Amino acid sequence: MFLTDSVNRAVRRVPAWPIYTVGAALPVWLLWRGTTGGLGVDPVKAIEDTLGLWGLKLIVVGLCISPLRRAFGVNLIKYRRAIGLLTFFYILLHFLAWIVLDMGLLWGQALSDIVKRPYITVGMAGLLAMVPLALTSNDWSVRKLGAARWQRLHLLTYPAAVTGAVHYLWLVKAWPLEPVLYLAAIIALTGLRTILKRRATRPSNPFYSAGT
Repeated sequence: MFLTDSVNRAVRRVPAWPIYTVGAALPVWLLWRGTTGGLGVDPVKAIEDTLGLWGLKLIVVGLCISPLRRAFGVNLIKYRRAIGLLTFFYILLHFLAWIVLDMGLLWGQALSDIVKRPYITVGMAGLLAMVPLALTSNDWSVRKLGAARWQRLHLLTYPAAVTGAVHYLWLVKAWPLEPVLYLAAIIALTGLRTILKRRATRPSNPFYSAGT
């Protein structure tokens, strides 16, 4: 309890905006490293892979926020929007690095790869699922849609997270441990969030009814 209270007190003092500033540094750093020869013989692949991997890491971080609050009382909710938007930013840049730097804006070939290559198909599905999440991650959308509709829409977080992990797993092809761990972590966190949410909304009184 003491540790939880200490963390929550520290969180109240630290605003969310530095997340955007720190997050913006990664693509700038990658661009600088790529143009100065610091990313090896294939800088485009290094940029793509780094952005995609950090996007996946942030997906895992975002999925941890609700379980930490419900199970341990650690309240990091104020950072969830910033982490979610930064996640979308990285995944979008991951896609743009592929379509612009790798494919050279050859849209016909890119569309063919999206259709023919399952790992790209799954990755695109995950990116498209994230678009409405990013567009509605603001107070105006919550008011316009209403809390219930907004929450239902943001259930897209789950398929977006799982497809991102599957995209990474199929991309590496050799079945190393790292992408398997990401997929397992995302599935476990998704299941845990669902269980904890149901427990939080379940009436404690067995004689409770909605009409009372």
